[in-house]
Amino acid sequence: MNNPLQDPAFFQDPYPTLASLRNAAPVMKMPGGQGRPGYLVTGYAEARAAFADPRLSKDTTAFFAGKDTGRSLHPAVSQSMLATDPPQHTRLRRLVTKAFTPAAVARLRPYIASLVDKLLDQWTPGEQIDAIQSLAIPLPVTVICQLLGVPETDREELRVWSNDLFAAGQPERIDSASHHVAGYMADLIASKRRTPDDSLLTDLIRARDGEDQLSEDELLSLAVLLLVAGHETTTNLIGNGLLALLQAPASLHRLRQEPQLAEAAVDELLRLDSPISMATFRFTTGPINLGNTEIPAGSPVLIAPGAANRDPTRFSEPDQLDLDRNANGHLAFGHGIHRCLGAPLARAEGELTFRAISRRFPQLRLAVPSAELKWRHTRLMRGLEALPLLP
Repeated sequence: MNNPLQDPAFFQDPYPTLASLRNAAPVMKMPGGQGRPGYLVTGYAEARAAFADPRLSKDTTAFFAGKDTGRSLHPAVSQSMLATDPPQHTRLRRLVTKAFTPAAVARLRPYIASLVDKLLDQWTPGEQIDAIQSLAIPLPVTVICQLLGVPETDREELRVWSNDLFAAGQPERIDSASHHVAGYMADLIASKRRTPDDSLLTDLIRARDGEDQLSEDELLSLAVLLLVAGHETTTNLIGNGLLALLQAPASLHRLRQEPQLAEAAVDELLRLDSPISMATFRFTTGPINLGNTEIPAGSPVLIAPGAANRDPTRFSEPDQLDLDRNANGHLAFGHGIHRCLGAPLARAEGELTFRAISRRFPQLRLAVPSAELKWRHTRLMRGLEALPLLP
């Protein structure tokens, strides 16, 4: 069986393929790696149920135990909080969650807004810019690196390694990047331990829940996860969302006239073109029935938020941008106990960015036809390589 998710056209525009698969069956058996079949979940109701089903484990250590994968991912990447189940996941999340509460993010909003304006100050009307390199990448990278206490001189190198972690079909590049990122963060943790500061990383070193404290391996894996997840999703939210607004001029004009719509617009933009096309790996700990499909125990399961968010049984005219739509319930951040910890931060960065751009650049337009835009070659993320604009 050919895997349609490996077709080059899928990376440029996955939605026709995902719609076709969803129409055929909301849960479908697919060819998997190493000859092991897996299951793809594309329907909204089925995806939401799968995200919350405790019989779908994320414990990749247990799944791959005794299997030769031929990979050399650093354990800080392969065994992060994303790859754990309760009670370990519950414990780790409790130790870090206070840094990303809505109240904590609210305190960051003035800093984020000033950073957005500083980056947009470099846009000159009439001169072509790349919104990915000049805004969508540096904004969330700067915010999460500032939170973690990463020196400015190291941030570009970390961004390159982080990007490499999502290079579809290039396992050696991914594995190498995992060791670079983990090695750097281990050194940074050692530095913060010698010289504590007011960074989130120092807080994690001190983090306790009663007598409970992070082990050294847990601390490193959390630091790596926060660094990578703290900007990859937001970069794609800003790039994808800005493109969607430019392709719907009436919506962009309305956002200029009604800037208070920016908060709700973020949810609709997340729904329309989810920064996460495929959620991270899960497998069944026992046989389950999902979407009238019997899935045997020990089967890999991929949940596709990008497909679920365009399911017409949940969202009417799902391929259209509609600023009046109630997009609450979209699955761009997942659902259940593994829902994205940094969702409030990503939402704030997106809202403040779209609000500022719509206000400051009324003539903003694409510098090239949209058909010429190139998308990142990764099934996990959905994001542009570049977004050439004329402010």
